[in-house]
This record gives sequence, structure tokens and C-alpha cells, in this order.
Amino acid sequence: MPASSSEPLSQPASARLVALDVDGTLVDLDSRMSAAVRTEVQRVAAIPHTTVVVATGRELLGVLPIMAELDLPAGEVVCSNGAVTARVTADPAGGTPTYEIVELVTFDAAPAVTLLREHLPDALFAVEVLGVGYQVTGRFPDGELPGELIPVPVAELTAEPVTRVVVRSPEHTPQDFLELTSRIGLHGVSYAVGWTAWLDLAPEGVSKASALEQVRRRLGVQPIATYAVGDGRNDVEMVQWAAHGAVMASAPPEVRAIADEILPDVGADGLLQLLRRL
Repeated sequence: MPASSSEPLSQPASARLVALDVDGTLVDLDSRMSAAVRTEVQRVAAIPHTTVVVATGRELLGVLPIMAELDLPAGEVVCSNGAVTARVTADPAGGTPTYEIVELVTFDAAPAVTLLREHLPDALFAVEVLGVGYQVTGRFPDGELPGELIPVPVAELTAEPVTRVVVRSPEHTPQDFLELTSRIGLHGVSYAVGWTAWLDLAPEGVSKASALEQVRRRLGVQPIATYAVGDGRNDVEMVQWAAHGAVMASAPPEVRAIADEILPDVGADGLLQLLRRL
């Protein structure tokens, strides 16, 4: 992982970092954010010495519309489950925010993809092309992946180091994926199973938590002053990393089990329960 060249900022003892997941936390499954949640996030972000960091499994292109809706002036976002960290700056005219890459972690996906193809011969694979879209091995449903979709052979898909691999296999359940990854073992990667027929592969040891720790150090925030909210299996490390880790009521049982606090689900604007205490 490349080290940041910037020195930690000087922060008072009251400085805080608040990390927020996107899907199922900030927005519902239709990517809708309530006005109340948006207003409260903006209020918290405006508190002196408090930094709100969006931390998501979404790729950079997928999180930019969320940042535009939140309309925060500038700040770091953690994307692709920790493989990409960018500094995003709002467009004063209300258009798409601009960004610059702060941290980027890649890995050789070929061994993992080869192994998974043996067990999931009909699965579709995609790798993120930063700021462009995805290279894909087949047709993904319209709107499921943002940006340009570039069809390529599997050999080309894994020819260069990548930030993430998406595996889509509609005939398999999340439980099927959990059992498969446990049975075959995946070496040199981290993985996260989504709500549906999705499996995300990331560089080994990389998670939202590993990226947020780098953000925390750059900001000079004390570990005890960290908060995180999520709802999925890819949020486990982040929730455990935070001094106060909360999850939404809709989270899987194993995710709720590691939380310091359970919030109402996104349909009930559960995030407000924590934000209003800050």
C-alpha cells in the first residue's frame, strides 16, 4: 500500500471522524436518500473538527452521485471496499464533483479468477477501470455497473493488476458464495459477499477499515474519536475498527453481532438516531 506523503493535521482532542456506508445506510436499495438524512449529514459535517467520510463498496464513479447529493464542500471518500481513496470536491454549479486519487491498492486477480471459474463456470466477471467503468466478460444488466462497459476475454481481464473484481452469478445465493469461498480458500485476496448474487474480491488485507485508518492518521484524529455505520458483510472490519461501530437493523445476524449499537433500518432513517447525538 502506498504511503501518504502528507503529514497528519494538527487536531484538537475533540476532533472526530464519522464513517458512513452508502447502500442500505445512507440510501435505500433504490439509491434514494431522504431529505432528513441529507440535512443531518450536512449538519454533522459542518461541526468544527468533525469529518464525515463516505466509505462504500461502490466504485469511484458510483459514489460521485452520492457526493453530489450530499453537497459536502470537499473531503476524502473510501471506495471499492478500501482499494481506492479519493479526495472529492463539490462542483459549485451543482454538477458532478471532481476528484483526485489519494490511495490506490491493486492486486493480481488471475489466480483467484481462475479458481472461481472452475467452480462458477457460468458466472460473469468484471474489473474496475478507474474513472471509466468496467471491463466485463459478458453482459451485465443495464444500470447495474456505472460507466462504460468494455467486453474483454478473461485473460485480458486479469492481465494487469486491478483494484477489485466483481463476480456475478444469479443462480447462487449469498449463502452459496459464503460456503464456496470457505470451501475452496482464496489466497492473496480479501472478499465480501453482497446481498444478492455478488462476490467482490479486493487486495489481501484491504478493507474499508484499512483505508479509514490511513484517513484517520492523515487527519490526526484519535482512535477513540471514530464512529462508523454500515449494514453489510463488507462493513464488519469498519464497524470493528471504529471506537463506536453501529449497524442497521437490516444487517445480517453476523454483522449485527459485532456492533456496539443497532440502528433502525434505512427505510426508517435509522442513521438519524446516531447522527443527532453528535
